[in-house]
Amino acid sequence: MCVESDGCEIEGCSSSDEVRTLSGSMSPGLKSNPDLHPCKPGQKFRAALLRCRSPAAAAGILSFGNILNYMDRYTVAGVVLDIQRHYNVSDSGIGLLQTVFICSFMVAAPIFGYLGDRFNRKVILSCGIFFWSIVTLSSSFISKEYYWLFVLSRGLVGIGESSYSSISPTIIGDLFTNNSRTMMLSVFYLAIPLGSGLGYILGSSAKEAAGDWHWALRVSPVLGITAGTLILLFVPEPKRGSADQMGGRIKTRTSWFCDMKALAKNRSYVFSSFASAAVSFATGAFGMWIPLYLARAQVVQKTAEPCTQEICSSTDSIIFGVITCVTGLLGVVIGAATTRLCRQKTERADPLVCAVSMLGSAIFICLIFVVAKKSIVGAYVCIFIGETLLFLNWAITADILMFVVIPTRRATAVAFQSFTSHLLGDAGSPYLIGLISDALQQSYATSALWRFLSLGYALMLCPFIIVLGGMFFLATALFFLDDREKAEKQLNQLSRPSSSVRV
Repeated sequence: MCVESDGCEIEGCSSSDEVRTLSGSMSPGLKSNPDLHPCKPGQKFRAALLRCRSPAAAAGILSFGNILNYMDRYTVAGVVLDIQRHYNVSDSGIGLLQTVFICSFMVAAPIFGYLGDRFNRKVILSCGIFFWSIVTLSSSFISKEYYWLFVLSRGLVGIGESSYSSISPTIIGDLFTNNSRTMMLSVFYLAIPLGSGLGYILGSSAKEAAGDWHWALRVSPVLGITAGTLILLFVPEPKRGSADQMGGRIKTRTSWFCDMKALAKNRSYVFSSFASAAVSFATGAFGMWIPLYLARAQVVQKTAEPCTQEICSSTDSIIFGVITCVTGLLGVVIGAATTRLCRQKTERADPLVCAVSMLGSAIFICLIFVVAKKSIVGAYVCIFIGETLLFLNWAITADILMFVVIPTRRATAVAFQSFTSHLLGDAGSPYLIGLISDALQQSYATSALWRFLSLGYALMLCPFIIVLGGMFFLATALFFLDDREKAEKQLNQLSRPSSSVRV
């Protein structure tokens, strides 16, 4: 049995004499006391909710929310050709959609990072989900005369989604440690490619089923509101650092200025943030442009006709979405397994695995633009291998941050890493690629072949950025052990009763 805080007795709380805590440890159960009184129905319901707040359930709910986060983000990309025709905008105008979204996302991220280190995190997460779901649903009713309003709505969605991406990994970091944390973060970051791929599939399927692309934006909001409710009910709010060896005894908290100063001096954090920016640059550009690039390739190969109908073919978006889901699963699983195996050989395994996967990915991504003109199947094969290698590092990068940053500033660290990666990455890459493509098309007479080639030449910038990201991961490996040791020492200092701690 369990005892509620108001002194009532809850029957059937546990089948044994032990009670499982958030961190997974077991403590002796409380014995029955004759002074206790039976619980009221409302108290029993609350107790039932508390029993469901296990770390594994919380990680599952947060991962589900992250799937919806990226599903909502890439639903627009799944119907990008329809949006372009509906609003009659150029490549750069379409690229502006993702750029505005990411700009608002990255500006809001540091604010939510600050709030996430100081206030109730699950309430912030739920409010963010409710906000972006309502805005996404509302944007599906914007008429073709108000494209600027549609662009603005994507910016508002970015604000809501930034709260989730900045805060949710820190809750998982406070519920698990070591290999368990690596595994749970792998599941959580698996949601990025899985949600992205499902976004393409959902957008394309909803459009074809309803005969109207606007319905692509009316499904994910319902799921988002469901996820927000589950977070409020079943996700606990663990103490910051409760899962770490000394985290549960933290007595002092550093100021925001001190946190930022420490993060700026943390070389592993800085270099891994730059590497994340390279990944974001490539994934942002690919997510927006690859389905359109492959559609243009088929027109060049004369296996498809240019879209002149109200509803364009979604085959490429669906195939690319399925590939993104599968490669995301393979990449995260292979990355976690490879890192765990390599940790037995070297303590620098995390950044080294990321570096090797990035450099390998650049080779196959470069091959996409070589073979796409002759073979769509060959292009899909290169996309499959290149994305798998690129997705290897998502969960590992988050784990690197958990190792080198103390618990009380992790939300701030995640938020500013997100800010940096988006500022230097996908905030500008979709628009930049579209701008380069438009400029190249204006240089020569417009034709189906030149529209295809101009977009391919613009996308060739991505492999070079990915190679640069691999170099940053190699730099991270040089300082990883020193920064991890410093984080452990700082955690010990913050755990002391003394109020004056220098970090």
